[in-house]
Amino acid sequence: MNDPAAGETRIAIVGATGMVGGYALRYALQHPAISRVTAIGRSKLAISHPKLREVIHREFADCSALAEPLAGQDAAVYCIGAYTGAVPDAVLRQITVDYTIEFARVLHGSSPDAAFSFLSGSGADPTGRSRMPFARYKGEAEKALLAAVFPSVYIFRPAYIYPVEPRKEPNFSYRLLRGLYPVFRMLFPNQVIRADDLAHAMVDVAVRGRGEHGGVVLENRAIRAMQDA
Repeated sequence: MNDPAAGETRIAIVGATGMVGGYALRYALQHPAISRVTAIGRSKLAISHPKLREVIHREFADCSALAEPLAGQDAAVYCIGAYTGAVPDAVLRQITVDYTIEFARVLHGSSPDAAFSFLSGSGADPTGRSRMPFARYKGEAEKALLAAVFPSVYIFRPAYIYPVEPRKEPNFSYRLLRGLYPVFRMLFPNQVIRADDLAHAMVDVAVRGRGEHGGVVLENRAIRAMQDA
């Protein structure tokens, strides 16, 4: 990968109020190769920084208003998503597929050479055969991004994402996984990843991958290996 000079990269982070997006934002603000971070989300961030430009955008079904903020970007890290069961199926598909495709459309129109890091999930199925809506919808979004004409697209498929910091878990399964994480990490290390490690990898690969061509799908094992390298 390329090794960008200090302070030359401009990056957009979408979903910075979320768990992974929040870590991506804080890491990007401290990253020596990044000169400007444009954080795009529905609500205001509780953070300020000389590198930070904050853009409030509440309706991702139409991202046309983002054309100006997305102009001149070198990379984008996209972390918008929803937990299965937290919203109706139609809304889950809209958030997972439609929002992703619409944002990518506007990003490409404004910054056609930008690298794109996308937060997908383990089990994502681009064939559409999975019985799990989450897997089908993430796969559909992946397929659309890989078919787009961005020079480089990085699809991240983490397994269980450990929150690191205390939070209100979305359901019982996540509460259970959090409690079992130390054992799970020891027995099945390639089925878990820390939220901050995942976020750092998403930023690093987008920054260093400028000028590369093609789509890369990174499963949990590969994401962990990036942090160990």
